[in-house]
Amino acid sequence: MNASSDSLEPPAEFPAFGRLLALDYGTKRVGLAVSTPEQNIASPIETYTRRNAVADAEFYRSVIRNYNIVGIVVGLPMHISGDEGGKAREARVFGEAVRQATALPVTFWDERYSSSIAEDYLLAAELTKKKRKAFIDQVAAQVFLQSYLDRIQNRDR
Repeated sequence: MNASSDSLEPPAEFPAFGRLLALDYGTKRVGLAVSTPEQNIASPIETYTRRNAVADAEFYRSVIRNYNIVGIVVGLPMHISGDEGGKAREARVFGEAVRQATALPVTFWDERYSSSIAEDYLLAAELTKKKRKAFIDQVAAQVFLQSYLDRIQNRDR
């Protein structure tokens, strides 16, 4: 769900072509995934360990340059009820900081269940617990970015 409104619609003003960057917000780590330029397939790229505001901003700017990113989708941790709690508020503050640091449009997308789906994928791949921990955040970013991409593909049909 696009948590910036009550509808399931992504914002109309968000870029319709070009690579999108998904950020799975965490207080220590951030999972990153990118879309294809056609915005139809999401792929995990890395898990970033947060440092400080200046280093983090430079890291995001370098990813944006390297992947030619046109927009950012930040995962919004919603309660099962669909309500936003403290972590969702933190993710919104984080998203606003990324928007200011990168000057790119940012939208928010419901990330409910993305971590448990990612965990299921990694278990099915028979990764060790240590390897699952290393990949969980970026795969969770891939999961919710793919959900976003599927929604915009369905909207455009």
